[in-house]
Amino acid sequence: MVIFRFADYGPILVTRNLGARVRESLLLTLSGTDKVVLDFDGVEMVGNSFADECLGKLLMTMSLDELRQHTTFHALSGLSKVSVSAALRRRYNSLVGTSDPKAYPA
Repeated sequence: MVIFRFADYGPILVTRNLGARVRESLLLTLSGTDKVVLDFDGVEMVGNSFADECLGKLLMTMSLDELRQHTTFHALSGLSKVSVSAALRRRYNSLVGTSDPKAYPA
């Protein structure tokens, strides 16, 4: 198991540019191990754009089931958790072609 520390990229994660950079690093980490802890300890804020670019777009390279199988979240709370959940839900629904919020598996 590998720990991927988002705080290494700063306490405030909000831009698409940063999200793309972190996603590329995360994909390299995911390709080299079976399980990755997505550690948000020390991160004060995850914005919607960052969440979509970094985490939502992972669903373009792997299924939601694969993402769940190979990752676990740690220390993600408050509005950051809302941003990440919304990004994953929107990206998943976009990929499966629905706008039904119930389509995203809980």
